[in-house]
Amino acid sequence: MSELSYRPLGRSGLVVSAVGIGCNNFGREGTVTETADGTRAVVDAAIEAGVSLFDTADIYGREYGLSETLLGSALVGRRDQIVLATKFGHADYESPIPNWGAKGSRRYVRLAVEGSLRRLGTDWIDLYQLHTPDPVTPIEETLAALDELVCEGKIRYYGHSNFAGWQLTEADWAARVHAHPAFVSAQNEYSLLVRGAERELFPAMRAAGVGFLPYFPLYNGLFTGKFSRDGGPAESRIMRQRKHLLDGAPWDAIESYQAFCDDRGISMLEATFGWLLAQDGLASVIAGATTPAQISANAAAGAAWRPTAEEDAWISECFPLV
Repeated sequence: MSELSYRPLGRSGLVVSAVGIGCNNFGREGTVTETADGTRAVVDAAIEAGVSLFDTADIYGREYGLSETLLGSALVGRRDQIVLATKFGHADYESPIPNWGAKGSRRYVRLAVEGSLRRLGTDWIDLYQLHTPDPVTPIEETLAALDELVCEGKIRYYGHSNFAGWQLTEADWAARVHAHPAFVSAQNEYSLLVRGAERELFPAMRAAGVGFLPYFPLYNGLFTGKFSRDGGPAESRIMRQRKHLLDGAPWDAIESYQAFCDDRGISMLEATFGWLLAQDGLASVIAGATTPAQISANAAAGAAWRPTAEEDAWISECFPLV
């Protein structure tokens, strides 16, 4: 088995593991990682497997800040072994910080980062990400506030999430004009069934030297190989909360994909990680996990296989961009 590889995040000196862990399940009600012990077990397994990128957000968990709190507790004594990423400013979720709709403002950024640092139990955040675009605050104000935090040593780099291609380009231009460090990462939904980022975001991202971090890369677990037309694991998120994803899945294409994997002696999980990591500009596949076995399987899959150009094209045609 190959070892997990590490990649620069965009045009920056921040290097991350090719497989990261999404910490949105830490503190999520009804999961094993709802508890401190469950979270610690997954964190232990991730570090042992060579996973360095831990991605969380202030809104994750059954209550605001719980994922950050649980992750911070699990990292005591080994904070410097990992790359810690968190997010602030999601427009659609309540925040205990009064904001009046301006979650990218200097005021909000300063208050939000102090809360995250406290909950994470750390002096610095490696990657601080604006969770969604702020329709109120000029992007140059957000960049200036983040630049200040870099100068103060509270964050190392900053990125954004859920930006459109034109917003990424506007932010990169504003950073250059106002002499601020630019965003180094973009985090958007991307999987074999959700490839819209390829239209405008990917060209803008590559032109700006921004690294890509896909979320929901396994389409909520559909591409783990554990599901069929008839269903899947009863405890899975799809079966418990999102059965519509199973009902609406393109099963003819998925079954052809399974046959493709079987012909090569690889699992669907290995093929999916391989296809994702073959995409130009993609730095790390952020996948959630609620058990040590899941994170170990993800890490192993991320190091197992890479497609040839012909195989990459076949997979892309099996799940075409629509």
